[in-house]
Amino acid sequence: MTGSDESPSFRLVYVPGVMPDKWVRIWNERQPDVPLALTQVPAGEAAAGRLLDGDADAGLVRLPVDRTVFSAIPLYTEQTVVVVPQDHLVTAVDEVSPEDLSDDIVLHPLDDVLDWEKLPGRPALERPATTADAIELVAAGIGVLVVPLSLARLHHRKDLTHRPLKEAPESSVALAWPEDATTDLVEDFIGIVRGRTANSTRGRRPAVSEGNPKGGARRKPGPGESAAGRPAAAKSTGKGGQPAGRSGRGAPKGGKRGKPRRRS
Repeated sequence: MTGSDESPSFRLVYVPGVMPDKWVRIWNERQPDVPLALTQVPAGEAAAGRLLDGDADAGLVRLPVDRTVFSAIPLYTEQTVVVVPQDHLVTAVDEVSPEDLSDDIVLHPLDDVLDWEKLPGRPALERPATTADAIELVAAGIGVLVVPLSLARLHHRKDLTHRPLKEAPESSVALAWPEDATTDLVEDFIGIVRGRTANSTRGRRPAVSEGNPKGGARRKPGPGESAAGRPAAAKSTGKGGQPAGRSGRGAPKGGKRGKPRRRS
């Protein structure tokens, strides 16, 4: 939040490949008086630093995050793909296995977001500094690159393509914020990413009024309503104002039914 002399704003950071456009649009519809300041940061460490320094209220980041410091809500897990030149042999199949890359140099950029136990293929002599640099090397025919699908799309080139890679680590995206800084605006954004409607009572807790612990002021019953707010049961009457029987007809006169006439 900004100082008291400025209008409040919500500051959101996000890492490359994450597309917050839908959530930003919903925020602008629901919070027209609270601008959303959106900043892309190059890696998860940068996002964490912004959050801890108070330069952002929340971030769309890749897991894992330090759960002793941050609260996090996992949002989705991405498919892992291998980026190759258009004329590469693996383009003949719909899905690739690590064994299919055994003869390839698999580039491993320093900003890789996948947690590898053992990278497939053959290692390069040097690790590229960034994923963007690795993409340039793939285009030059130096090797191939394994990344989450969103990063393959982010760095799309006409001379490159990608295929799903089986048995590979995956990357999950989460909404994270400092555990001790859960503000009302953070709660509002949580509601948006979780798909809550604008009228949902989840997220911010509604005000509690005396005599109504569930929130909301208790109103007086209107005409024709009981104290619980339900329509009052109508009393059915027969002729002369007498209560009606079960069939809804008035009670017979004299309290006795006449004997039926015999037919001759």
